[in-house]
Amino acid sequence: MSASGKSLIGLWLYRKGEQWTLKEGVGGPRMKSHPTPLMLSRPADGVHRNSVVFSLNNQVGGLAKALHVFEDLGVNVVHIESRPKAGTEEYEILVDVECDDRRMEQLISMLRREVASINLTRPLNPDSDLPPQTPLSMSASFDFGDMPWFPRKISDLDRAQRVLMYGTELDADHPGFKDPVYRKRRQEFANIANSYKYGEPIPRIQYTAEEIKTWGVIFRELSTLYAKHACEEFLENWPQLVKYCAYREDNIPQLQDINVYLKRKTGFQIRPVAGYLSPRDFLSGLAFRVFHCTQYIRHSSDPFYTPEPDCCHELLGHMPLLANASFAQFSQELGLATLGASDDDVSRIATLYFFTVEFGLCRQNGDFKVYGAGLLSSIAELKHALTTPEKILPFEPEITCREECIITSYQNHYFFTDTIEEAKEKMR
Repeated sequence: MSASGKSLIGLWLYRKGEQWTLKEGVGGPRMKSHPTPLMLSRPADGVHRNSVVFSLNNQVGGLAKALHVFEDLGVNVVHIESRPKAGTEEYEILVDVECDDRRMEQLISMLRREVASINLTRPLNPDSDLPPQTPLSMSASFDFGDMPWFPRKISDLDRAQRVLMYGTELDADHPGFKDPVYRKRRQEFANIANSYKYGEPIPRIQYTAEEIKTWGVIFRELSTLYAKHACEEFLENWPQLVKYCAYREDNIPQLQDINVYLKRKTGFQIRPVAGYLSPRDFLSGLAFRVFHCTQYIRHSSDPFYTPEPDCCHELLGHMPLLANASFAQFSQELGLATLGASDDDVSRIATLYFFTVEFGLCRQNGDFKVYGAGLLSSIAELKHALTTPEKILPFEPEITCREECIITSYQNHYFFTDTIEEAKEKMR
């Protein structure tokens, strides 16, 4: 089936019941990790938060071997990311942990055998360049308790870029896994996203002939379906995207052009992203009217399938509705509801985002019309959803938030309201 409409949120919701694996190299060992490791309770007495930064030995499976040390010692990993190593083309690994002093000494001792270099620091400074993981308890007039850190201004989104799986780390069943040219191209896109800072123009991409051909096949097929199945709010902005953002079969639009257009229409902005952003960080972007968007495109061997979101999904499925004032407000309110929220609440809101913004339906002129970007960017599932009325149920947030999110096949159910405004009011 075509998975071209599956979103970053959908991928996380689908996999959040599993134990994530961190992969390096081909066929390397794997280490189990937590699907949502970032928002934890306050450490117990005698337990401290520390940040361990290390660089890897030049060998296949080096990252997995290092991370096995944390697992073997039972050290609680709070956050993990890779980042460019200053003055080199190499990367170093940052791991935030919670453990007592004795176990910390054991960890450092064992890690030294597996890594090239290592550095230990104490809890993060809120003004540092690293993402703060501590509660916002600095205010004397308000007790934030165990509330997770959240961005308080739009530039804070630079520190809310926790990618659960990088765009270059493709699974073995990914169509581009065995294509070295494609994998190198994905690295280029990831570097752009990882280097981007708020306020900078989004770098323009010189797409290849093969990438444009893949886009053209998808663009041609989907655009013929929109006139019949897309909601009015989507269709009203489509001509403007063609006019102002060069939406054409022979051209992949540039994020910077769309960014300028959306800011003038609804105040929304675009930010490039490297891969699967955590739901908390993705939704917190919406709170500031920032939509994280990929620039890479699926592998040309199968234009109608992708196991991950790509620019076809986001440019074709999402952008027309983000230019609608009511829908933009709906998206922002979903994001605002997650700021400082618990993990469970973020999960529920992410599910509701999935079944509205990604797979939502509404009624117009007596027929079901589509406003969900996941459906509007998936030819096969778009047709399936509208030809299985027994699967279409009224949208009730208290019920819908318990629905299973599926990314490997069609949804068990789709949810509708009479209008997009009704969906917004029910969410409120």
